[in-house]
Amino acid sequence: MKNRVKSSPVPPKSLTEAEAADGFAALGNRARLRLLRLFVRAGGEGLNVGDAGRLMEMPASTLAHHLAALVRAGLVIQEKRGREVIGTADYAAIKGAAAYLTEACCAGFEDLAIESKAGAA
Repeated sequence: MKNRVKSSPVPPKSLTEAEAADGFAALGNRARLRLLRLFVRAGGEGLNVGDAGRLMEMPASTLAHHLAALVRAGLVIQEKRGREVIGTADYAAIKGAAAYLTEACCAGFEDLAIESKAGAA
């Protein structure tokens, strides 16, 4: 079985149009999308940002730039724990962005409805 993150019981955060746009704009960059994926896969404990930079083979200054964009967009929470800086995915905001896209943007378009894998042909 592949690495799978268990579904979090966190409900989606209700986002405004501006918040959703900021989140999607931040994810329009491949490095940021990869970085967010690392934090999501790290789970609720988060990931040391230095470790994230090493995993991505990214210089600290570049990592700081991309991480700041994800934090500003509300998709990642950054906190200091002792001497470490930990990044954690904001699961409620991520779910909120997905919900915004499927509900606010795609409402009424059955061809765009997301089906569960069990219901897919």
